[in-house]
Amino acid sequence: MRLATWNVNSVKARLPRLLDWLAATAPDVVCLQETKCPDGAFPVDEVGALGYTVASHSDGRWNGVAVLSRVGLADVVVGFPGEPGFPEPEARAISATCAGLRVWSVYVPNGRTPDDPHYAYKLAWLAALRDALVGELRSGLPLAVCGDFNVAPTDTDVWDPALFATSTHVTPAERQALAELRDLGLTDIVPTPMKGPHPFTYWDYRAGMFHQNKGMRIDLVYATESFAGTVRSAYVDREARKGKGPSDHAPIVVDAEPVPTVEGL
Repeated sequence: MRLATWNVNSVKARLPRLLDWLAATAPDVVCLQETKCPDGAFPVDEVGALGYTVASHSDGRWNGVAVLSRVGLADVVVGFPGEPGFPEPEARAISATCAGLRVWSVYVPNGRTPDDPHYAYKLAWLAALRDALVGELRSGLPLAVCGDFNVAPTDTDVWDPALFATSTHVTPAERQALAELRDLGLTDIVPTPMKGPHPFTYWDYRAGMFHQNKGMRIDLVYATESFAGTVRSAYVDREARKGKGPSDHAPIVVDAEPVPTVEGL
């Protein structure tokens, strides 16, 4: 199975690039974030021509998540129990079962600054996600939670930790929230770097940040051992960040053995 996750920063604006990437990379399951596309306007026909079924959750504003699958798409759930809002729940989570793998696509709130109300919302959202995953794990299905977490797990996941000392994405509380997700029995599937400690997944559009590799690793794949133990390789597709009109994020691609059948399910 080839699983991918990508914050496309508007599926409409990125559609030609997305279609070319899907055709060239041929993932079996794709988690998208920041689709910014109302559900009724999602380009279902275009991705369907490449063999993908779509589950989308978006209100057309700045959020939006989706799961694309060419190996089956069942038991789709939008949002999760106890999901907080600001003030109402936003389109930030969707889950589905694809060829025996339970897949979540999540777009964690940014948080803005540590003294902004959005920061408290971010921490509350991550705590509620953890509680929801406790229930999800009871199913016994292999699980992968993929997406833009808007948190760099360690200092090696930012290009200059000193510059982020007073910012979101690196605060102890945010990192603790990620640690509590991992404590559920989830493994951080870290892409193999071409060079250096960790490959980044996000680079600001400004000031040539991508070309200088001044980025962050905030797009993550957290998986149960039943899936993580089958992973053969994982990489960040930097090529998808190059050229004209890219997203400010690059996709993560994970190659794994077929998900083992869970007896009785």
